Amino acid sequence: MNKEILIATHNQHKKEEIQQILGDYYKVTSLTDYNIYDEIVEDGLTFHENALIKAKYCFEKTGKASLGDDSGLVVEGLDGRPGIYSARYAGDHDFAKNMAKVLEELKDQENRKAYFVTVMCLVDESGTNYFEGRIYGNLTQEIRGEKGFGYDPIFIPDNYEITFAEMKSEEKNKISHRKQAIEKFLDFMEN
Repeated sequence: MNKEILIATHNQHKKEEIQQILGDYYKVTSLTDYNIYDEIVEDGLTFHENALIKAKYCFEKTGKASLGDDSGLVVEGLDGRPGIYSARYAGDHDFAKNMAKVLEELKDQENRKAYFVTVMCLVDESGTNYFEGRIYGNLTQEIRGEKGFGYDPIFIPDNYEITFAEMKSEEKNKISHRKQAIEKFLDFMEN
């Protein structure tokens, strides 16, 4: 019997990516699978606070071990923006507009260093635990690639020549911030 982990999301991409990383030991479910469509208000001021808000909400609603995550792009030349506002940086969850805004704000910047961060929070009967992953890289001048989601088409990880959106998902999922956080989560679950 696979252990179920409820991911605090409606994002099918994220659910599939997490399932791919976790493999067959876990059955990944989402809010959609429970027909829960309430808007979870992420009013935390940090990635940790927002991850906790989501995980706690799901655990209280379902009693299932729940994993909330908050991810974002942190850009050195933009003083850390978009940060916790990554998903709605240019308005309402429109990543084409979000990327355009970041590229526009960076157009006169030499420093294109950035990192993706994922903070995952597990809430279950035993309490609350956090797992964090980061991947460092640089931002492109233009959108490149068809795969991935979010800011993937403008992010080139260190030691690579291609963006996340130009990589096969298996390749991205070996090195991503989410993979690192999930590996920490798996280590925790196995110990």
